[in-house]
Amino acid sequence: MACTQRGEREMQLKAKQMAKTARNPIDILRAQCLQRGANGIKGLGRTFKIMDDDGSRSLDFKEFRKGLHDYGCMLSKEQEQELFTSLDKDGSGSLDFDEFLIALRPPMSNHRKELINKAFRILDKTGDGQITVEDLKGVYNVKKHPKYLNGEWTEDRCLRTFLDNFDDPNNKDGVITEEEFQNYYAGVSASIDQDAYFDLMMRNAYKIKG
Repeated sequence: MACTQRGEREMQLKAKQMAKTARNPIDILRAQCLQRGANGIKGLGRTFKIMDDDGSRSLDFKEFRKGLHDYGCMLSKEQEQELFTSLDKDGSGSLDFDEFLIALRPPMSNHRKELINKAFRILDKTGDGQITVEDLKGVYNVKKHPKYLNGEWTEDRCLRTFLDNFDDPNNKDGVITEEEFQNYYAGVSASIDQDAYFDLMMRNAYKIKG
């Protein structure tokens, strides 16, 4: 269900090539995130959330710059200002970082977005907008997992390891939000050119019908 190592490598290679030709600051930043793999955009989102002490889900330019630097993104100050200004639609001097992360996702067709949403709803058994180990029980079958078969791992360990694929490697909390799931698969989508292959992959992985 998660991106394979080969898919990660292809994505990182494409992103590296993209970074060489990109001129628009949003394209440059997107390429830098995707060079970190499918979790790159989601990891930047986590960095901003940690900074959001007051829970406002907004950032001024100083906070925006600090978040980019803390995550290791390399833009010039002029590019940072251009990016911030272009995303600050109402000229308020603050940026809604949810809208920023949506803008940062690689462009996807509505069909791909709907497949990702359907997959999330299948896994989110309780319907509370989060995927946890409890949600996965009865949805994700671990009985063919080699470490479950040899008794090395319990079912919960297998399920938690599956969730870790989608989590920020520096901040694994075992809870995947819809936003994080979408950010992850936006990265996966960037490595797959053909819609038909993406459709087949998602349907087979999550038993999506219709």
